[in-house]
Amino acid sequence: MADHLLTEVKDRVLYLTLNRPDKLNAMSTEMMGALVDNLSRAATNPEIGAVVLTGAGRGFCSGGDIGGMRERNEGAGAGPAQTIEDRVAGLRRGEEASLMLHEMSKVTIAAVNGPAAGAGLSLAMACDLRIASDAARFGTAFAKVGFSGDYGGTWSLTHLVGSAKARELYFLADVIGADEALRIGLANRVVPAAAFRDEVHAIASRIANGPSIAYSYMKANLNAALNHEFNELLDREAWGQIMTGRTEDHREAVKAFLEKRPPTFKGR
Repeated sequence: MADHLLTEVKDRVLYLTLNRPDKLNAMSTEMMGALVDNLSRAATNPEIGAVVLTGAGRGFCSGGDIGGMRERNEGAGAGPAQTIEDRVAGLRRGEEASLMLHEMSKVTIAAVNGPAAGAGLSLAMACDLRIASDAARFGTAFAKVGFSGDYGGTWSLTHLVGSAKARELYFLADVIGADEALRIGLANRVVPAAAFRDEVHAIASRIANGPSIAYSYMKANLNAALNHEFNELLDREAWGQIMTGRTEDHREAVKAFLEKRPPTFKGR
């Protein structure tokens, strides 16, 4: 059986590729376990400057495996019955992937190469940036299968597009294209499919080789801004500004600016 998650490091960018292309990269227990493990290692690896999550083949991630849901509902191969608490705990373990994409100090990028639906969309929304191919499609999908939603999607979508639009997209479960996703703030950029991988790598490697300490403070402050008061952010920003001003990267950037050359950042 092929690995359900492929990994590659290039120019300090960790690429995590969801790899069930025959099922539009529907989630599996193996896939989510590997994703959580790799994100956990990347979070503390100084050789990794950015993380890109993408999908193999023509899809990003279609969310839960509908075939697997049917087998579970009909009791096929289920083994010993699980309690509700066991099933909640199992789902919550997989959801750690969303939490890490959102909270880890490295910048995370969803390279949405095709359809992103259900929990697959939730994973994309947990990332810091979403770069979409013009072939990408976005849909919450949960209402279509009688689910309420998971992987943090309700929180992320509300913060990205606002409460009214998030409710529309959840209740009606309409599929929207890349241009509409860009218009409403769900996607950051839309790139022609033919140039997609090159453009994603250009952006990811630019970030991965940038001032990583400054980026970590930026990300923490931007996350805090979602639920902290303005005066609290002033305190956080003042602290971060002084701390990053003490780094070798800051000194190098100032020197490079005055010497009219690109800086070489080292993450210290």
